[in-house]
Amino acid sequence: MRADRLLSLVLLLRHRGRMTAAAIAVELEVSERTVLRDVEALSGAGIPVYAERGRHGGFALLPGFSTDLTGLTPGEAVALLTSGSAVTSGALGLGPEFSSAMRKIVAAMPEQARTQATGAAGRVLVRHGGLLRDPQHPEEYPALGAVQQAVFEGTRLLIRYRAGGGPRGATPVEATERTVEPVGLVQASGRWYLLAIRDGEDRTYRVSRIEAATPLPEPARRPDGVDLEELWLRRREDFRARHPGLRVRLRLPVDRRPALSAMAVETVRDDGRTCEVEAAFGDLWHAESVLWPLLPGIEVLDPPELRAALRTRAHTTAATLT
Repeated sequence: MRADRLLSLVLLLRHRGRMTAAAIAVELEVSERTVLRDVEALSGAGIPVYAERGRHGGFALLPGFSTDLTGLTPGEAVALLTSGSAVTSGALGLGPEFSSAMRKIVAAMPEQARTQATGAAGRVLVRHGGLLRDPQHPEEYPALGAVQQAVFEGTRLLIRYRAGGGPRGATPVEATERTVEPVGLVQASGRWYLLAIRDGEDRTYRVSRIEAATPLPEPARRPDGVDLEELWLRRREDFRARHPGLRVRLRLPVDRRPALSAMAVETVRDDGRTCEVEAAFGDLWHAESVLWPLLPGIEVLDPPELRAALRTRAHTTAATLT
């Protein structure tokens, strides 16, 4: 179960010190790939796990980091509490184990820290998987700190937001100001999203498009009993229903399948040597940017316009090198 395993990984590194991915995999009875994903999850959630390369390398916690549960800071507890997924655990039949692991973490904390951590953890969610982000254009978050403050403190938020302006290269949309009622922060596939309510309507904002944010001295009207993960899944499905995006069919050798591990894919054929998968992208430009670095190890079967775009890009690249 993911939450219990993440906690076990942190405690293991505390007691053993530096460990290789292979050694951790043996201890936790998982694959090395799972260990790497868990380390990335912990690091992304704020737990100071770092990698040392070389013959005697491995993973370790930064010196001075306390993993004694009674010494967890509210921020560290939030990191652990939000790295697990109750919905995923429930789907695997591990809901009780997830709840038990969370109760152990929370019960071992001082009362003040416990109150802060549980309140904050209910307002932030870290998810993994989904659409592959574009590695060539990492997002920046100039207003994330202010947004997080408003989310955690439960205040209304004034944001200057630049809505999406269509495909890359289109005329940028001018940012406008709006006041929202923050519900929670979600990190999905490396991107931060603000779930909020504006004028009584549900809204989801990409935090990288928030140019400025100011927490207001007024309490936010946040619905009671919000389950952030269920809310995120519902909004994501609603968005996909309204914006089907671009479906891409790929063929690749089975041993190249891990290259797509960060992508939401569905395998449609696998003969043991090659497989065909379908993947979802936001638009043609998104698909081209993500798949270009993976060539020539994969073959794009459909749609034709993506094949043409990649072919044109290859010819242009070749021409500049001759």
